[in-house]
Amino acid sequence: MIIRKNQILTQEGKKPILYDVYFEEVQKPQPVVIFCHGYKGFKDWGAWHLVAEEFAKAGFCFLKFNFSHNGGTIEQPIDFPDLKAFAENNFSLELDDLDRVLNFIESDHESLPIVISSIALIGHSRGGGIALIKAEEGPRIEKVITWAGVSDFKPRFQEGTQNFEDWKETGVTHVENSRTKQLMPHNFQFYKDFKANEERFSILRAVKNLNIPQLIVHGTEDPTVSINEAEAIRSWNPKSKLEIIEGADHVFNSKHPWNEDSLPKELKSVVERTIHFLK
Repeated sequence: MIIRKNQILTQEGKKPILYDVYFEEVQKPQPVVIFCHGYKGFKDWGAWHLVAEEFAKAGFCFLKFNFSHNGGTIEQPIDFPDLKAFAENNFSLELDDLDRVLNFIESDHESLPIVISSIALIGHSRGGGIALIKAEEGPRIEKVITWAGVSDFKPRFQEGTQNFEDWKETGVTHVENSRTKQLMPHNFQFYKDFKANEERFSILRAVKNLNIPQLIVHGTEDPTVSINEAEAIRSWNPKSKLEIIEGADHVFNSKHPWNEDSLPKELKSVVERTIHFLK
């Protein structure tokens, strides 16, 4: 298996994107899977490397990347040394980052053994919403999959609450990272960007307009994103497929760091069902 770690995607005037690519050395071109991490996530979280290896073994070229403003840096891609960038992140930037990754695949496909007409997106949690919006926006995506994906960005801003009013007044709010104990800042521009692009950022609108195969995977014990959100997404596209993973939490019973050499059975089931769907 060929693994290219911490490759750098640069573009003038924009923060670089760090990515990994996994594939088997074979003669025939392979379909591409692009993985989008979620909120407070990163490409090297937990067991994502083992997920990548499973997809490569199954005949896919698997690419996972860090959103440019996820709080990581080129030198330190794990965790969040750059909270200033994190504070400036928004949905527009994440969609633009995904676009940059797609453009790279199209322009640089000579260096990868890939079928340019066969690109699937997988998004975890908030990354699921990003993947669904991008999949609806253009003809480049052949299939889209969400793992514990969100159905609506808007409620997460908690408009009308005291917390929201304080955020508006001070221009910044903080969310504690339960693992690293960092207070992670969001500047109010995050909400302003959402309001300015609310129609584009409607996951409901995107899903209703999807005309490609769609898979929704969710755990029954997800404390972060309710299984009701998966059922809502399923209801907006009657042609979509919903897979329920019994006993699985938001990260399908993996954690960070993941020191085992095999996947937890729930995440393994997610990978197997997703590969079956893609094939």
